[in-house]
Amino acid sequence: MAAPQIELFTAADYRSMPADGKRYQLIEGELIVAPAPNTFHQFVQANVLWLLKDYVRHNPRGTVLGAPCDVYLDDHNVYQPDVLYVARENAARIKDDGIYGAPDLIVEILSPSTAGLDRRKRAHFAAVGTVEFWQIDPGLRQLQRFVFAESATKPISLIDEPESFSSPLFPGLTIATTEIFRR
Repeated sequence: MAAPQIELFTAADYRSMPADGKRYQLIEGELIVAPAPNTFHQFVQANVLWLLKDYVRHNPRGTVLGAPCDVYLDDHNVYQPDVLYVARENAARIKDDGIYGAPDLIVEILSPSTAGLDRRKRAHFAAVGTVEFWQIDPGLRQLQRFVFAESATKPISLIDEPESFSSPLFPGLTIATTEIFRR
């Protein structure tokens, strides 16, 4: 006896969801709703947004956006990363209703309720051409920096508080983890 077929949600189904205030994502055809993140997660997100937005304000190299912002990777994967960056040369990917294609940088801040999903999404971002992925663990006060040209599964660096790091996506910017984890 064959297992019952489960119909996968599509990007079109996702776009037809009611504006009910819930945070939806489409992961491998599965519609996921997530609760609002805790306040420390929101502090970390705001800090990363401020650091990167301040940089691009003085160095207009691209666009920095924060959740909720839909990123359409394919017909079965629509994500809302915590922070994203699209380089100026890829600005055509930015549409009124979201980003179509791979952002150059994705930042995911782990929460107990969504950490497993955030790790699943990393492989998809690597496959579609995202350059860098920063996975931030507020509980450990740690950032894993992935450069997908080198490896989609192993971070190229593990940065603990109070260390600093930089990225070639933002020349001249050094980010102190104390600034990321500041309340």
